[in-house]
Amino acid sequence: MTSLLSRFVRRRPKAPSIPVTVYTRQECCCCHKALEMLAKYQRKYNLAIDTVDIDGDPELVAAYGLLVPVVAIHGKVRFKGVVNPVLLERLLSHP
Repeated sequence: MTSLLSRFVRRRPKAPSIPVTVYTRQECCCCHKALEMLAKYQRKYNLAIDTVDIDGDPELVAAYGLLVPVVAIHGKVRFKGVVNPVLLERLLSHP
């Protein structure tokens, strides 16, 4: 019989992280807000957040320009401009 303490201490295997890419620009206040929001969900959903400053890549500037922040989850763009917290929670809860 397993002791109560050993059951409590036993850890579940860690779920694989969810890759999230945030395309940003340096002086973008919406980008900072989006990153703050994602940070709140990072631990709960094991998010692996990667930020990409589009100003260093002309192709990304042409693609996203003034649409930043652009948030891609599992490689698929899900948000442009503003991150909707209700939709974000729904996307992360049901991968």
